[in-house]
Amino acid sequence: MSVQVVSAAAAAKVPEVELKDLSPPDPVPPLGMSSAAVAAMAPPAGAGEPETPAAAPAPAPASAPVLAPAPALAPAAERPPAPGLATLSPATAPPAGKVPQASAMKRSDPHHQHQRHRDGGEALVSPDGTVTEAPRTVKKIQFADQKQEFNKRPTKIGRRSLSRSISQSSTDSYSSAASYTDSSDDETSPRDKQQKNSKGSSDFCVKNIKQAEFGRREIEIAEQEMPALMALRKRAQGEKPLAGAKIVGCTHITAQTAVLMETLSALGAQCRWAACNIYSTLNEVAAALAESGFPVFAWKGESEDDFWWCIDRCVNVEGWQPNMILDDGGDLTHWIYKKYPNMFKKIKGIVEESVTGVHRLYQLSKAGKLCVPAMNVNDSVTKQKFDNLYCCRESILDGLKRTTDMMFGGKQVVVCGYGEVGKGCCAALKAMGSIVYVTEIDPICALQACMDGFRLVKLNEVIRQVDIVITCTGNKNVVTREHLDRMKNSCIVCNMGHSNTEIDVASLRTPELTWERVRSQVDHVIWPDGKRIVLLAEGRLLNLSCSTVPTFVLSITATTQALALIELYNAPEGRYKQDVYLLPKKMDEYVASLHLPTFDAHLTELTDEQAKYLGLNKNGPFKPNYYRY
Repeated sequence: MSVQVVSAAAAAKVPEVELKDLSPPDPVPPLGMSSAAVAAMAPPAGAGEPETPAAAPAPAPASAPVLAPAPALAPAAERPPAPGLATLSPATAPPAGKVPQASAMKRSDPHHQHQRHRDGGEALVSPDGTVTEAPRTVKKIQFADQKQEFNKRPTKIGRRSLSRSISQSSTDSYSSAASYTDSSDDETSPRDKQQKNSKGSSDFCVKNIKQAEFGRREIEIAEQEMPALMALRKRAQGEKPLAGAKIVGCTHITAQTAVLMETLSALGAQCRWAACNIYSTLNEVAAALAESGFPVFAWKGESEDDFWWCIDRCVNVEGWQPNMILDDGGDLTHWIYKKYPNMFKKIKGIVEESVTGVHRLYQLSKAGKLCVPAMNVNDSVTKQKFDNLYCCRESILDGLKRTTDMMFGGKQVVVCGYGEVGKGCCAALKAMGSIVYVTEIDPICALQACMDGFRLVKLNEVIRQVDIVITCTGNKNVVTREHLDRMKNSCIVCNMGHSNTEIDVASLRTPELTWERVRSQVDHVIWPDGKRIVLLAEGRLLNLSCSTVPTFVLSITATTQALALIELYNAPEGRYKQDVYLLPKKMDEYVASLHLPTFDAHLTELTDEQAKYLGLNKNGPFKPNYYRY
């Protein structure tokens, strides 16, 4: 939008000039673990001490202020004229690069000297000394572009869905296929583009392969905050514990996932990957992976049809049979189970990291339909107590700030669910001065909320007064249309669970309600009486859709996933039945120990006498599998 200041008298004569913007100790083999998994946890041969990653530099103290550099001042020629100065016409404008000073921009007259009148106006002094007030000119602001439409939503003709009935947990969306896309790219679907990487391969589908260099830089930054994965890559790549493994993955495609994928590749695995969320993919990272030779099928802003098409492209490849699945949400597992049952029977193991996906696996197991062993990473200590808690404690604020720019102090917030995700969200909001309410169905979690200082309520009791509603239950229809109708004006509604079923977004797609796009991932839903709510990411996972998550915490989860894949792939036949298993406690402890050197932490060691007294091995495991942290 161009702004020009001219006088009322000269507005018709002076042509408009647009102003352009610038642009640990050696592990003891535990019972029930494969030798390859133990080897992956062992230091390299010949090393006297286990190799530990270098400690990351200590973060700056929280109290130390960070001074941002002052914004650069635009050249004088590109700034609006100062008040009281006439706008130069093209005929009188000075050449580029030779902009005169402000004092030189006033017209000088040998017979009339300009002086400032005492009331701030311009005064003329004649040769005889008479002072007269110059006629005042009325300034007005002209907008060169008066027809900009802020509420126009981009639309695109979507393809017919491959299968809407198979699973709706990650793909339900009633908006246009191009609701949220990178505005820096063209609107052509990646499926309609012919792209090749530098090696001539076209076995991928990303937004823009030319973004690979930027994605590579992000991956390199992530590597610095993922010490355990880098240590695992260095220790185990010699013997390639995943040699022959063909892993098909469906997770969030971020820089942290890229580090995991490259680690699996270094350990001998072949990987094909799709995204588990249509909004969480980092296009530049996907491009970097494709440039490195990984078959990646994902981009930010996929439609429902695109989502299933990408998964199918990962799975349905001539001459390539996956034997391992790494899933986040269960969509990939469900697709193979439904569409390719013969392929599913040949899978050696499944690793699942989300509440939703684990719930699906237990349903298959209970029905007797799970024909392969599966590892429940979500309920491992290193996932549940670190990723779910600490990750959400930091990323909830980041997601809300980026999308709404709101202040949290004094705001009333209701958090639905007080599991590890809910605990993290509540702790962060409470620390920022918000008044936090909690809803919960589990009396144990409810009691924890009460003893942590939160008021336990039913959603109906506070829905009219709260400023923010956050769901993190993993359930469906937690926030219904009735709740949405009763919310106050400008109430913010968002979801921190994996699935987008917690908020009944479908009920808002009715003729009487108006949807207005505010910015990427932010919609106003407006009622006939003018009331509006602010819906974030259309009810999908807030932090990975609208912001980022702490890399260090994801290092813990990614290392756990890598060890689970090694364990299932190398386990002798018969060790794991067709059921869902928890990660061995020894692996949890090993993952934690790999991250301690970052904090310059030093573990206390048991003496022989102490170990005998407790009935433990000096090297662990230190807690039984039934222990609740």
